[in-house]
Amino acid sequence: MELVLLRHGKAEDFHEGGDFARELVEKGVRQAERAGRLLRALDRRPDLVLTSPRVRAKQTAEHFCEAAEMPGPVTQPWIDCGMRPEVALEELKAFVEFERVMLVGHEPDFSSLVEWLLAGSGGVEVKKGSLIGLVVSPPTRGGRLLYNVPPKMMAGKKPR
Repeated sequence: MELVLLRHGKAEDFHEGGDFARELVEKGVRQAERAGRLLRALDRRPDLVLTSPRVRAKQTAEHFCEAAEMPGPVTQPWIDCGMRPEVALEELKAFVEFERVMLVGHEPDFSSLVEWLLAGSGGVEVKKGSLIGLVVSPPTRGGRLLYNVPPKMMAGKKPR
């Protein structure tokens, strides 16, 4: 299975409804749309988009799907903040019939997942709006990195 990770886009720093209710700001919407247009143009759209239940992740997934011209996302509670790599891989077993699955979620969860899958020892940071593609075989640990596209590259800017 190809596993695509899309970290939610830039969101509000504060929301009176708490962290769960934080919404995307305009920059976050643009980040999600660029990711959708990029994967559509490369013919690398996921077969299925799974998202965290937090508002900013759901909005990212929705804008991504719209820009990619594909069906909307499916909310999965296990992708919420605090997702553990071994739980993610176990949950992904339910989706092995799909060739390409996207998760829309959070940090530091995605960095931990990438490090765990690739047997790394730190140094991975998944920026807001980044796309990471991996080949994995749930529930077996391990994987191969296909790509890591920071949001600035999708915007045509040189990353720092």
